[in-house]
Amino acid sequence: MKLGQIVTALGCEVLSGQQRLDLEVQTGFAADLMSDVLASARRGDLLITGLSSAQSVHTAEVADMGAILLVGGRRPAEDALLIARRRDLPVLLTSRGMF
Repeated sequence: MKLGQIVTALGCEVLSGQQRLDLEVQTGFAADLMSDVLASARRGDLLITGLSSAQSVHTAEVADMGAILLVGGRRPAEDALLIARRRDLPVLLTSRGMF
């Protein structure tokens, strides 16, 4: 599924990576514990999380995730967005819950 389709389906706000909405993601990985992401997520997954700190952006980068979907309307700190924008990592925001 393309990120643009996810944006439409979930009514997401695109916080960074607007130019990458044609990126295809095969699977999502939902977690708030970044150690779980590092241990089990696959390259290119969509990281679905309620953790809106810079830690989630760093973890997504280390794990080579395709994008981040922040749930529950939790807006990221500005430092997290700056990192994501510098790395061209798409960050999506939805008011919907994780499950």
